Amino acid sequence: QPLSMRCCVLCNSSCGLTCAPIKIKNRSILSLLAQYVTVKAVGWLGSRQRNRLESDTRDIHRVQEETLLQRLQKHSDTVYGKHYAFRSIKDTETFQQQHPVTDYNHYEKFVERVAKGEQNVLISEKPLILAMTSGTSGSSRMLLSTKDTNTEFFLQGVTICLDAMRHTFPATDCLQKTLKLFYSPIFRQSEAGIPIGPNSSTPASSKHMLHLYTTPAPVYQVLNERDALYLHLLFGLKDHNLGMLESNFCSTVFYAFRALEERWKDLVVDVEVGMINSNLSLKADVRRALEKLMKPDPERAAELTAQFEEGFERIALRIWPQLHLVLTVDSGSNQIYGEMLRRQYCKDIPFYSPFYAATEGLIGVNLWPQQESRQYLLCPRSMFCEFIPEEDLDSERPKTLLMEQLQEGHNYELLVTNASGLFRYRIGDVVKVVGFHNQCPKVEFQYRRGQMLSVRGEKVSESLFLGALKKAVTQWPGARLIDYSCVESGILGSASGIAQPHYLVFVELKGVRNLSEEQRYKLDHCLQEDSDIYRSFRMKGSIGPMRVQLVREGTFQELKDRMMAFSSASSNNFKMQRVIRSREFADFLLQRAFS
Repeated sequence: QPLSMRCCVLCNSSCGLTCAPIKIKNRSILSLLAQYVTVKAVGWLGSRQRNRLESDTRDIHRVQEETLLQRLQKHSDTVYGKHYAFRSIKDTETFQQQHPVTDYNHYEKFVERVAKGEQNVLISEKPLILAMTSGTSGSSRMLLSTKDTNTEFFLQGVTICLDAMRHTFPATDCLQKTLKLFYSPIFRQSEAGIPIGPNSSTPASSKHMLHLYTTPAPVYQVLNERDALYLHLLFGLKDHNLGMLESNFCSTVFYAFRALEERWKDLVVDVEVGMINSNLSLKADVRRALEKLMKPDPERAAELTAQFEEGFERIALRIWPQLHLVLTVDSGSNQIYGEMLRRQYCKDIPFYSPFYAATEGLIGVNLWPQQESRQYLLCPRSMFCEFIPEEDLDSERPKTLLMEQLQEGHNYELLVTNASGLFRYRIGDVVKVVGFHNQCPKVEFQYRRGQMLSVRGEKVSESLFLGALKKAVTQWPGARLIDYSCVESGILGSASGIAQPHYLVFVELKGVRNLSEEQRYKLDHCLQEDSDIYRSFRMKGSIGPMRVQLVREGTFQELKDRMMAFSSASSNNFKMQRVIRSREFADFLLQRAFS
């Protein structure tokens, strides 16, 4: 039966919370018990896994070598394993001698054979899916994803991060629901019937957790993302006692609030009358199922209207006063969205960026949720890791180092040997070692190799450019940065303007309608201040002045939709390309420039 009760009656910490009791309305005893049992079980697993991780970080070489040899043993009888004599490898040194450093081209033909149904090619089992990368630094790539990959991510990633979250933010233990923003991707099939699509968190892969979320199950049948987002927001708004916002990436949260700002009047009407907007394109059975869950709530509608009419600064806490946390990755290319959310919509709410992960698997976990700079402890049992020093990145035969050989303050490209058929594989991420937890490195993501600006070999990374852009924006009175991408002039040819190689920077701003030439030059000046190499090329005239183009509101949401239509990425794993290398996407931005 639906009931109204205080969450501390069943809270996970046995009423030891410091937070005030929260009145939970319209929740059945079964729903509350299911959430309680789930939280208890994951908490127990998290504590156990955290203790194991602590032990592992004290003997990093042994744990890494164990992880490597387990991978090689499991796949030793595959075509690939026999070719590289995996059975004969008994230690790390032999592996490095017998197996080359690889990139995606090395695996492409093997993956094609797996997709056609051939067994025992790269891995000893049939993959769960053929996982498509997000295509951040180029075209999407197809990799294998196995049961081991998912199990490792849950045990070594999810449970450990939830344990860290529970200890740092004890109020998240209350039996409140979470608004989780994720979508059901469209999978296609390989010749052998293997699903092809993203391997990021999806409703289908999170079935055992869906009862923790405000979004009812029928919503996950809605494949149109705009309509699905509307429904996520609608059922989230109905819950006055929402406890947490969650999404794979911060960009999804940011664009959800943009949609809320645009569509709040329609959403409030639906809350008030207890109906689903007739303009949504829903199957009849989905609409019927959802409308059964709707009841008129004029009191909540009036409450929401009053808050929205006051504006959208700090709106999250004003409409959900018991909101404790935003759980989402806000590092790397998502850093910009996290900063905007903290400054505007989600002001005064803590953020926790839990993982450092990729299609290749779990890389690191954040054990320090309250630390402003996002640092991730490498997971020694998830993948065997090697590192190329930044100065050797362009070497034909780069020297690689192991975890225990790294130096604090240095940058390295990451190589992984994972559970699903990649060996000494360059994933393209460059990280900085910022310290050690026992013997295990803590890293900060720096940049993707394919996302560097370089028209004369100057190699300006994403983090370096973003730092200069943020400084420039502070010198544009009233301006607020929404999004940006860069294009090297050679991509656009004569359409780029001046003959000298240069950068075109497409910026979506709020609060200003135009910029003077002097204001635009501030960005070029800031980058020269931050990069000696860029300044050198500019002073010699080898690189021409940067061109800053303002684009219309909503341009980057449209660009995201267009990029997703041309790839197999979904919103769950999409990352905006900060350096555009496609002429088509560059032309798209140029057409939407108004200044």
